[in-house]
Amino acid sequence: MAVMQRIQAEVESHPIVLFMKGTPEYPMCGFSSRAVETLRAAGLDPEQLHTVNVMQDPEVRANLPRYSNWPTFPQLFIHGELIGGCDITVELHESGELARMVAEVQRA
Repeated sequence: MAVMQRIQAEVESHPIVLFMKGTPEYPMCGFSSRAVETLRAAGLDPEQLHTVNVMQDPEVRANLPRYSNWPTFPQLFIHGELIGGCDITVELHESGELARMVAEVQRA
């Protein structure tokens, strides 16, 4: 399967996907760590968070920015839509919007 199709399959197969450096248990950058912490603080059940470690797949790491038109990592997708990176995730949490989005996913 071509890399763009693999990325699309990940995004479409899970309600919440975080493309990050490392894993939630062992993040490889502060921004990825902060994004995971923020999602948990917004009430996301860790079982519902699907992550992709871009450090383990150079093709995904190289092509995700082209797929999403977003240059940096991490990248958060909810219901197939790019939400943004760490800063936007934190801003959404601070405004209460991320908790609403997470609750919506958990109700579905």
